[in-house]
Amino acid sequence: QVRLVESGGGLVRAGGSLRLSCAASGLTFSRFTTMGWSRQAPGKEREFVSAFNWSGQTTKYADFVKGRFTISRDNAKSTVYLQMNSLKPEDTAVYYCAVGILGSFNTWGQGTQVTVSS
Repeated sequence: QVRLVESGGGLVRAGGSLRLSCAASGLTFSRFTTMGWSRQAPGKEREFVSAFNWSGQTTKYADFVKGRFTISRDNAKSTVYLQMNSLKPEDTAVYYCAVGILGSFNTWGQGTQVTVSS
């Protein structure tokens, strides 16, 4: 059974930083595995933030986080990170770790709340 557990969310002032972590278990990683992050702000649909394929050949970011967020991983710990810098109030959302195949997510964690105050 796939399990994704996020941590690292919290309250931060605009311009600040947070690092989210996602510990994965029950997964069999292959070069087709895609892992990353989505987010959902109040009253809005869930949107893509960032992802990479497990072979490491492709990393993608949503335009609104390019240059501010960095996705990384620790293979030994089966953990994915999202370093978020220069945070803005509009980054306030629940952030979900996600996994899937060939660029599409099909499983999400329970989410971690990120709140950015102005």
